[in-house]
Amino acid sequence: MEYMLLIHADPVAFAALSETESAAAMAAYTAYAEALSKAGIDRGSNRLKPGDMSTTVRVRNGKTEVLDGPFVETREQLGGYFILDVPDLDAALSWAARCPGASHGTVEVRPVWDMK
Repeated sequence: MEYMLLIHADPVAFAALSETESAAAMAAYTAYAEALSKAGIDRGSNRLKPGDMSTTVRVRNGKTEVLDGPFVETREQLGGYFILDVPDLDAALSWAARCPGASHGTVEVRPVWDMK
């Protein structure tokens, strides 16, 4: 079954890291991605640009609203994701706990709804 690990973190805190700390964080994510690949469960992943580069679209009463930036009321923003194909939720939770994002933010584990 596929699960998406949604990594929420504080972009201000990440931007404040020293060059050494930032390099160590990226190395941890690279090692994690390699472990997923080696386990044969990686179905895709990517890092997202900061939320202030996003555009929000809503349709209300047939009228399209386009807003610059995210519509969030929290410090943490979605910063990236991994899609895993694992046997069950317990396995997904185990991998989520190993994700570097769990140590400095929040990793949301959500089952993928296959619409095919």
